[in-house]
Amino acid sequence: MRLMWVCAGAMLLAGLGVVAHAELQSVQVGGSIRIRGNWYDGNRGEALDAAFVEQRTRLHVKADFTESVTAFLELDSYDNWGEDFRSDYFTGLDARAASVDDVEIYQAFVEATNMWGTGLQLKVGRQELAFGSQWLLGVNDASSIFTGLSFDAVKLGYVMEDYFRVHAFWAKLAETFQDFGDGDVDLYGIYATLTMIENVELDAYWLYLREDGTSLVPGPVIGAYLLNGLQFKRADIHTIGLRGAGAFGGFDFDAEAAFQFGSAKYVLSGDEDYSTNFGANVTLGYTFEWEPVALRPFVGFACFINTGKDFLGRPDLAFNRLFSNWEYSEFLENTELSNAYIYRAGLDLSPHESIDLQLVGACFQPDRTPTKRRGVGAWELGLYGEYRYTEDLAFRAGFAKLWVRDPINMGAPIALNGLEAFDPAGSKHVYYVFLETELQF
Repeated sequence: MRLMWVCAGAMLLAGLGVVAHAELQSVQVGGSIRIRGNWYDGNRGEALDAAFVEQRTRLHVKADFTESVTAFLELDSYDNWGEDFRSDYFTGLDARAASVDDVEIYQAFVEATNMWGTGLQLKVGRQELAFGSQWLLGVNDASSIFTGLSFDAVKLGYVMEDYFRVHAFWAKLAETFQDFGDGDVDLYGIYATLTMIENVELDAYWLYLREDGTSLVPGPVIGAYLLNGLQFKRADIHTIGLRGAGAFGGFDFDAEAAFQFGSAKYVLSGDEDYSTNFGANVTLGYTFEWEPVALRPFVGFACFINTGKDFLGRPDLAFNRLFSNWEYSEFLENTELSNAYIYRAGLDLSPHESIDLQLVGACFQPDRTPTKRRGVGAWELGLYGEYRYTEDLAFRAGFAKLWVRDPINMGAPIALNGLEAFDPAGSKHVYYVFLETELQF
């Protein structure tokens, strides 16, 4: 592990050396404003009823230097309307806004490409880590609560256009200022993509999440490591996966499968194996085109399952979704739905070059339930639309309904990476409506 730290330091020094000889060529300024109004409604009780407006504002500055060097700084602010302004409308002296964590440095990195005339790349600093379809590593901007996600990381890559690209990275998720890695949470990864087949990408990757009993919070930083009140002193989760995606003729496909394994040391006991978990995600579609109309029916399947038990004989940790940007449901998850089989089918319709419509239905079947009652846990139907007024300004709207059935009503653990149940508060039907606008500049 210390060798990886040494390599990371060497890459950092190399990158700084390149920057020292670079001269400023141009500066670009850009950003975006995204605003969405959300409304959730359950047919029983008020526990599921919610209405709020969220807004994310981003502003970035990009400086290009000679020697293919770039410096990038991006600020962002994510807030809900009414929670971050001078709420004392008489005097304007209310401290409410001052107590809220406002503008953040979302990204701040130095990047060098084509180093020494080769395909070598280096990016150092706070940055997004998005690979493949973002099934396990993404930027957290799907659906509602689009807060964004970036990492303090070092990423080294080698790219040969039309052949392949490979990236290795290390990200610091939590720091306790002890010796190398002691008490910290770190994420390591290698992601390789073969691009030499026309219109097809083939990916292979290894991700390693290391939790060393951080004392920053009363329990592990990664919430999925806390099961039935048991805390880990250390947890090591490895994920090895393969992905293929592409298009030929009117067909398109995206198929990904991953195995998770590792070990965990509980506070109250000794070492325990982290059971082998399996996850998969497959989407198949076919596009019919009659200019300017396009119609694409598609089907999809996903599963997140495990077969192990912990040292008390209870089901072991489910497949950890890590930092996924996939949301299969508007209600059951926020990119951490696990312990389930998911079946999807839908239609994408583009009646005009500026209009996109989607109808999608999904079926959720829990892999484990607290009782012998098995079967479908929920059905969901959604209708979505986007209108691009200009290339920079878009308007979006959506409606979704969830039908909750017994396996989920009775407490099937599908939320928070398979650790908690979704509580419908007695509602058999739950509704969601949103209106959104986004401007990019």
